[in-house]
Amino acid sequence: MKAVRARRSWAVALAGALLVGLSCPVPPVGAHASLVRSVPAHRAVLGQMPERVQLWFNERLEPAYSTVSVWNEAGAQVDARDVTVGPDDPRRLSVTVETRQPGLYTVTYRVLSVDGHIVDNRFTFTVKASR
Repeated sequence: MKAVRARRSWAVALAGALLVGLSCPVPPVGAHASLVRSVPAHRAVLGQMPERVQLWFNERLEPAYSTVSVWNEAGAQVDARDVTVGPDDPRRLSVTVETRQPGLYTVTYRVLSVDGHIVDNRFTFTVKASR
C-alpha cells in the first residue's frame, strides 16, 4: 500500500512538473544575421564598378556596430568609409566605392544584429577591364 501511494505521489509530482514546464513561455531561439543577397553578388564579374556595395540581411542591424568595407587586390581600402544602415530598411548595409578600376575586390563585413549576435565574413567580385 505504501509503495502504491509513493508511485502515485511521484506520478502526480511528475505530471505537475510537466504541466508547469509546458505552460512556461519559450523564448525564441536567436539565429545569427545571415547575408540574404548583395550587390554585387559573391563572385560576380562586372563590366563596371557599382557606385555602392549593398548587403541585405535577414535581421535588422545595429547601425553603430555594423560595418562593411571594400578592398582591392593590393590590400588598399577603396570605399568612402560612409557605411550606412538603410533608414528605410534596417536590414540593408551599404558603402560608397571610390575607385572605378578593374580588378578583384574583396567585400568585408561585420554586423551586429538586434538579437545580439556578431557575424563577420567576406566575399569577392571582379570588375573586368573595358575593351
